[in-house]
Order: sequence, then C-alpha cells, then structure tokens
Amino acid sequence: MVDTYRTLASPGRAELKRNGSRFLAQARSVDTAEAAESYIDAVRTERHQATHHCTAYRIHPSGDVFRYNDDGEPTGTAGPPILQQIDGRDLTNTLVIVTRYYGGTKLGTGGLVRAYGDAAAAALDAASITESVVRTPVAVTFNYNDTAAAEQVLRQFDTARLDDAYTDVTRWVVGLRPSQVDAFVDSMTNALGGRATIERDP
Repeated sequence: MVDTYRTLASPGRAELKRNGSRFLAQARSVDTAEAAESYIDAVRTERHQATHHCTAYRIHPSGDVFRYNDDGEPTGTAGPPILQQIDGRDLTNTLVIVTRYYGGTKLGTGGLVRAYGDAAAAALDAASITESVVRTPVAVTFNYNDTAAAEQVLRQFDTARLDDAYTDVTRWVVGLRPSQVDAFVDSMTNALGGRATIERDP
C-alpha cells in the first residue's frame, strides 16, 4: 500500500551535443497517460523538424503504468535509457522527452544509449523533486453535537480536509493516507458510538 510517492515539483530542461547531433530533453510531471501523450504530441508539433522524439513516462503512485518509445532509433537505444533515469530516481507521474536533431554522424547503439540517458538525466537533475502524499477520500456525516468527538479523531490522523457541508447534519470529506483508512473508520465509529455515516471513496 503506497502512502507517498516522488515526483517533479518543477520541470527541467537540458541540451547535449554529441558528434553534431543536438539532444533537447524536457522533464515534467504528469498525472495520467493521456496527459503525457498529449504533451508528447504538442512537442512533436512544435519541433516538427527534429529527427526523433524519444520518450518515457511512469504514472500512478504505485508506478505500475509506464511506456517508452524509441521513435525510430534502434530498438532499446532511446526509450529504455530514458525510463531508466526516471526509475533510478524513484520517480512516478513523470515524463521525459528527448528530441534529437541529427547531425550527420552515426553514434552507434552504445553512443545512442549514453546520449539519451545523459540527456534525460540532465533534464531530471535540472528539475526539483517533491514527495507527495496519496489521499483516499472518506466522507463522514454526523450530528452537530458530535463535532468535538469527530474533531478529536481527525487530530489523531494525517488528514486533509477536502470538503465541508453543513445542513441539519455535518458532512466532512477528508483525505487520508491509504494505510490509515481502516483505523480511521474504526476510530470514528467508536468515538461517535456508531452514530456517524461513513463512506469510503464517496
């Protein structure tokens, strides 16, 4: 169960030159594969004169969604080295694009692996990294008289208030670390004597 993950707090850019070829690398945070693909398409359009746009990304707090693309370079010489730089920093929700302008001299497979890996590493090193907390939403509905008891439970956990609604009853939606959800539900149920209505992933 993942409670935190490392991602980019700000984008990074870098440029390398190898035997006449220019490698322009961009690293940025993305929340979905769709967002990553959309940004890749935008870079392809903006830099349409480039020879290759090689990419890699890893998505989701667990990091189980990933993709890489050699974009016409020899198999395994571009996308995998880029992804390796992302993984080497234990990052997720991260996209790196390395755009190559061919300079007329072939680099060979080893040279390509080093060039794409080095360009990705330089862009990631130019970015800043942050640790984000995964939040699972839980809704708690209770009577006004139980407010003090409910607030006491909140103080026992790492919570983020996501939404409040006050009518004839109080309804809070709070974000919890996934590992704390079960304990929170038990504590809230006990503290309010079973009077609260609790919804997971409302």
